[in-house]
Amino acid sequence: MEQQYGFISLELEDFRTWIKQHQVARTLLYVQQHHTFIPDYSHFTGTNHAELQRNMQRFHRTQNGWADIAQHFTVFPDGRILTGRSLEKAPAGIYGFNQHAICIENLGNFDLGGDVMRQEQRVAVVGLTAALVERFSIPPTSRHIVYHHWFDLASGQRTNGSGRTKSCPGTAFMGGNKLVDAEQYFLPMVRSAMPASQIESRAPLRYYAAVSSSTASIRNQPSRSGKKINLVEHGAVLRIYDSHRGWLRLSAQQEEWIWGGAVVRVERAVVSAPQLNIRSGPGTQFRIVGSLLEGQDVFVYERRANWFRISPDLGGWVAGRYLAMV
Repeated sequence: MEQQYGFISLELEDFRTWIKQHQVARTLLYVQQHHTFIPDYSHFTGTNHAELQRNMQRFHRTQNGWADIAQHFTVFPDGRILTGRSLEKAPAGIYGFNQHAICIENLGNFDLGGDVMRQEQRVAVVGLTAALVERFSIPPTSRHIVYHHWFDLASGQRTNGSGRTKSCPGTAFMGGNKLVDAEQYFLPMVRSAMPASQIESRAPLRYYAAVSSSTASIRNQPSRSGKKINLVEHGAVLRIYDSHRGWLRLSAQQEEWIWGGAVVRVERAVVSAPQLNIRSGPGTQFRIVGSLLEGQDVFVYERRANWFRISPDLGGWVAGRYLAMV
């Protein structure tokens, strides 16, 4: 494990250990797969991992106006993994689909006729994805492991490849960038890389809550005298496992606590209609601002009669009869 320019560089085996110990309060439901396109293999010398990562960070900040590098992790051609944006912050990966996601950028151009992915990188991409879905209890399905190509660039709606989309993570990525390609090639590899092993005993999840203050501290005990171990931002959705004198526990395995006054309770739901319109207000008289596909996860922040206000990044209201509460 090495550190340079604020990025941690890890081999896959080191990453598996690191992610198990890494504390993350934000609720994570999805893993995004991307390719960098530029830089590609021609820019990689074998030793310039941190320099390339820093250059991407500078570009994302200065040219795109983002607060940080877009991705949480970059996988390099030699299989080395570099950290990027904090996992407590949503990525800038897929418009309209970032709030509960982890973003992986795979360095290279994996469109047909571009770079041919090296075996070391292939193993690392699969292993990294498997480690993340295991650590955060994300189902290894095409509903939760997604390609950028499956989302319309203008609306952020999931179209599974139709409409105005990027080819990302590449038309030759792991057998192709289509939904059927992911289900036939990539996802079985991810499942095979997950341990067949013992299921840890976990405390039951009680409910979800969203941070209502601008920021909130996470402490290692249910007290203001506890040590600050993390910081979460407004809108972050947290898992709540227990409570103690107004403090809420965020982990089934570790001592992570937040003051209950800094959050509001939210409900998790799944879209049950083939397509569900998002409207700017609670009624059919309000304009349509987007849509959701069957099986997508959302969080409900407010109810008005039969209309539900959903996750802020999706920006609007949906008819409650088309949501199945989880």
